[in-house]
Amino acid sequence: MGFTEAVRTVLTQKYVTFSGRASRSEYWWFQLFNWGLGVALWFVSFLLTPNSASSLSNPFSVIGGLISLALILPQIALQVRRFHDRNISGWWYLGLIVACFIPFVIFISVLVIFVISVLPGTEGPNKFGQDPLRPEARAEVFA
Repeated sequence: MGFTEAVRTVLTQKYVTFSGRASRSEYWWFQLFNWGLGVALWFVSFLLTPNSASSLSNPFSVIGGLISLALILPQIALQVRRFHDRNISGWWYLGLIVACFIPFVIFISVLVIFVISVLPGTEGPNKFGQDPLRPEARAEVFA
């Protein structure tokens, strides 16, 4: 899955879809889009108001905030689908996010989320759906 296909899939087809699985390429291409958009908006906002005490007077700050609000649900849904690809329930993601509010546990929680996001998904279908890379693969070895 390429960059444009990943962004299109997350934003149009699976905007708030918490079921199913997400491949690593879909996850990381959307992360690149999300961070790139945020950095670009921050940079433009900084150029327009470098010495301003209030960034709310800058329209790009407001636009950036609105875009962040619009992208938070697809981001959470994508992370849950990434957990599903590893055959882990999405409720574990909620537990790890709640653990982020405990001092010193945040480092372990963020590290666990990162490692789960980096690891390859289970091959073939699992309890959350078909393999996004090979949907025709079957779980039975001697079929």
